[in-house]
Amino acid sequence: MPFISKSSRNNTCKSTRRTVLKSLMAGTVALSVLAAPCAFAAWPERPVTLVVPWGAGGGTDATARIIGALLEKDLGQPVNVVNRTGGNGAVGHQAIASAAPDGYTIGIATVEISMMHHQGLTKLTPRDFTPLALMNFDPAALTVSHDSPYKSFDDLLKAIKANPGKLKASGTGQGGIWHLGLAGMLNDLKVAPNAVRFVPSNGAAPAMVDLAAGGVDIVAASLPEARSLIDAGKAVPLVVMANEPAALYPKVPTLKSLTGSGWTNGAWRGIVAPKGLPAEVQTRLSASLKKIYESKDYKDFMSGRGFGVMYADSAEFGKFMDKSDADMGAILKTLGMAR
Repeated sequence: MPFISKSSRNNTCKSTRRTVLKSLMAGTVALSVLAAPCAFAAWPERPVTLVVPWGAGGGTDATARIIGALLEKDLGQPVNVVNRTGGNGAVGHQAIASAAPDGYTIGIATVEISMMHHQGLTKLTPRDFTPLALMNFDPAALTVSHDSPYKSFDDLLKAIKANPGKLKASGTGQGGIWHLGLAGMLNDLKVAPNAVRFVPSNGAAPAMVDLAAGGVDIVAASLPEARSLIDAGKAVPLVVMANEPAALYPKVPTLKSLTGSGWTNGAWRGIVAPKGLPAEVQTRLSASLKKIYESKDYKDFMSGRGFGVMYADSAEFGKFMDKSDADMGAILKTLGMAR
């Protein structure tokens, strides 16, 4: 959409009003006709706020900031990234959903929005947002230490089946994305989802340290999170829960290629707006986000940090979130963790 100056917009709206008044006098048009184009023809006329439900310095924050910087260039208005933390992501997601649906507040939604309401942390669901574009996906992987007796995923799976409850895994808190990824994978492979004991941690980084020290047998986490110990030769990824190989380590086999299972799991990030966003603004934002996704700047930034990239437009992103919501809800119920 070309930039429309304020004076041009005013002239356009004056002309529109004259047309509407003439039509009203002729009894041929309703009073509300053409009101919305005047309201949004020049969007955006002021800075846009991009809400991040997680703290500064993390992967979600970094992804939001590169998107914000590139969006600012395309829109011709400042894009201010604001971190709204708390409630395991609930506070920030609520801030996005509760904002006026005018395009001036958008946000980066994460996989937790498909989990939190099942756990009783919020009433929000993916349906409380206008999906704009999926921008990132980092699949779950299972990583073992370099000294592990399990040299392949087949070795590991056989050991889990033969010794239910013996092996220990970590990577996140109880009911976190990586816990659900592991449990969902086992369930899909017709193995009890609690056949591996899950040791809660404050994230993948401390879990990887525990793995290297021999405290746990497996870490379920994304490959970027396990990268430092993998590159140091202290850890080995055995499988990724995806249908396609991960760009960071393309030689790591996918779960589908090894077992035929269609179970996928991962951390995803996408841009959303409050529900009820006007179609004109949604179209403009979606077009900008697709342009950003296809840009060299975005691809270089994400690959440089080991982050996976995945794109889905507004409609497909909505379907993607619905599936994520259904998958997470189902495994939480299986684990007895849904409220």
